[in-house]
Amino acid sequence: MSQVNTQQMGRMVAAGNKEKLGKAVEILARLEAMHIIDYDGSEDGFSLGSPEKGSEEVGRGLVKARAAASVVETSGPASPVPEGPVRDSLGSDLPAKIEEVLSDSSRIDDLDNEISSLLEEETGLSQIAPLGIDLELLGGYESITSFVGTVENVHEAREAVGSGLIIEGKAGKSGLVAVFVRNEDSGQASMKLEQAGFESIQIPEGEGSAAARLSEVRKAKGTLEGEKYDLEKRIDQWSKSNGEMLLCGLEVLERDHDVLTTPVRIAVSEHAFVIDGWVAMGRSEEVQSSLKEVCLFTEITPFEMEAGGGGHGHSDHHHSQKMPPIAFQERSSSRPMELLTDAVGRPAYGRIDPTIFMFITYPIFFGIMLGDMAYGLVTMGLGALLIRRSGTNEMLKLGGKFLIYIGFGSVVFGYLYAEFAGWEIFPHHGSNPAAGVLQILYPSIPEGMYHAWDASLPLGIELAFPFHRVVMVDDHGNLEHLILLTIYLGVIHVFLGLVIGFRDIMLFGNGHGGFGLVCAFFEKGAWMILLVGGFMFSYGFIGPSEWMMQPGAAIAILATIMLMWTLYKYHGVPFPINIGLAPIEAVGMVPTVISYVRLFAVGVVGVKIAETGNNMLFDKVSFDEPLMAIGLLIGWLAVQFFAWGLGVFSPNIHAARLHFVEWMKQYYDSSGEAFNPFGLRTQYVEVD
Repeated sequence: MSQVNTQQMGRMVAAGNKEKLGKAVEILARLEAMHIIDYDGSEDGFSLGSPEKGSEEVGRGLVKARAAASVVETSGPASPVPEGPVRDSLGSDLPAKIEEVLSDSSRIDDLDNEISSLLEEETGLSQIAPLGIDLELLGGYESITSFVGTVENVHEAREAVGSGLIIEGKAGKSGLVAVFVRNEDSGQASMKLEQAGFESIQIPEGEGSAAARLSEVRKAKGTLEGEKYDLEKRIDQWSKSNGEMLLCGLEVLERDHDVLTTPVRIAVSEHAFVIDGWVAMGRSEEVQSSLKEVCLFTEITPFEMEAGGGGHGHSDHHHSQKMPPIAFQERSSSRPMELLTDAVGRPAYGRIDPTIFMFITYPIFFGIMLGDMAYGLVTMGLGALLIRRSGTNEMLKLGGKFLIYIGFGSVVFGYLYAEFAGWEIFPHHGSNPAAGVLQILYPSIPEGMYHAWDASLPLGIELAFPFHRVVMVDDHGNLEHLILLTIYLGVIHVFLGLVIGFRDIMLFGNGHGGFGLVCAFFEKGAWMILLVGGFMFSYGFIGPSEWMMQPGAAIAILATIMLMWTLYKYHGVPFPINIGLAPIEAVGMVPTVISYVRLFAVGVVGVKIAETGNNMLFDKVSFDEPLMAIGLLIGWLAVQFFAWGLGVFSPNIHAARLHFVEWMKQYYDSSGEAFNPFGLRTQYVEVD
């Protein structure tokens, strides 16, 4: 199948003798080709299988390895390592080393609890030590009530004592007091102390001098903190020596555990097993051939869509089929764009996969907005850095390639715009001499001219090279032309989405039971007609071709009437409501198309930020005042990095919105379940 479709799937059923189930699972694990459907226990005579022998031991090792991995800070090897040495380590010294680091970690947890307890005691002792009273004398009397704490007004505290005893100390800016009164006077004393701003202090347990006990606590806390520091250093050293092997061993244990416990997902009887799942048809022969020795029966049936059954994959419609999982086509260059598709959700089975389209349009949209050679090169450099640092992290590698793609789009449009770090390259546009050096990349422009090439095309389209999107000199500039081009680009992009939707509904249905050419014509063809009619009316209204207004209006009205019928026939909306609803939905096409003007607006804002920094900082640099020049250059670099960061962040948001919202809503059904083949996935350790 082509790159615009996902892979064709087939339902596989494999059966064999129960004693060979483990071998069959091992083969499937190595193939990484089957999306297993968990047995639901609905068939008589079958039950769920049992884990293979050794799964409990592997499970215990896996739990310990995961616990150790949560303790240490480490990263895996830069490239996959052979499996043999990892298994040798798991069978010899690695388990003991894991026990060692877990023991140290457990001891650190105990030390944290002890230190926390001592810290709490230290806080209490340090508060009452200035009183100079032994701990056992601060409370515990039968006929005397004691109050120990801080007060805001010591004078009022003295008055609260009456015939009692007060001992004073100092606690920071507040007064520290210990008040002792007869039990019968405690109520009045408490009230007066409260008026003096009294706050009680928790009296630590113990006997003897508070100062002496405080010294002991601090010494004990210091000893424990020293022990904790030594253990943390030992764990750090352990991570450096054994961290990579730990992650490799963890991966091997996870593989083994998956293989050994997979039988609990499979139907077994007293003597047989049955494995049910999905495979990509491109690998069907390979899977059947590999299972031939351990299975008595294998069958792979290509999935066929029922007419009108290509709904949303839900069970609430009688016409919906149970859809297979969605597997992307094998890709190389365009694979990073699968990140965008997965962000929305995989397409329903049989529907168009937008990945290959976004491989083309997303960098174009991003480039139109950022459109600066300097920022594009920096973005590509960041992408290359991520790829170089990615090691075995596939997601990081794809992210780096994605940055290279959008950065390249910015370089291309930066060249077309003749912009570098916010400067116009050509001198007659006020270029900085440093950027003016880049004129060697362009054809010569005759004196008094502003473009090396320009052309006027139908529908008011003006193209030029270089395309000056911002700066206006002597009324020469292409700003208005860019606005018009973004609107036209919106019309084309939305129309493409409607064409894709037309195809999907014609073949697979609209999710409400309708399918076929007539259904597609009313569901998507009406919108295409509306888009054409609306474009003709708008161009006739604001452009030179006034004759297009009346035909365009007539076509738009006809399309609106078709929408009324569509809502009634295919969506079950009562016809009287459609009379008001269809025109409202039709008008909604206007903001959809106008939304593409952001391709112009976002880029202009970014250019103006960089241009402001150039004019206010860089152009004022004079090395006659070195310190001022250095300050201005640092400020200019800060503005440039801000403009670049904003230029990467904001255009990505808007490019994503134009694809995910304005374009995909014309056709996309994101109900697909991701194809998740069972297997021995490799990140750090090769599969032997």
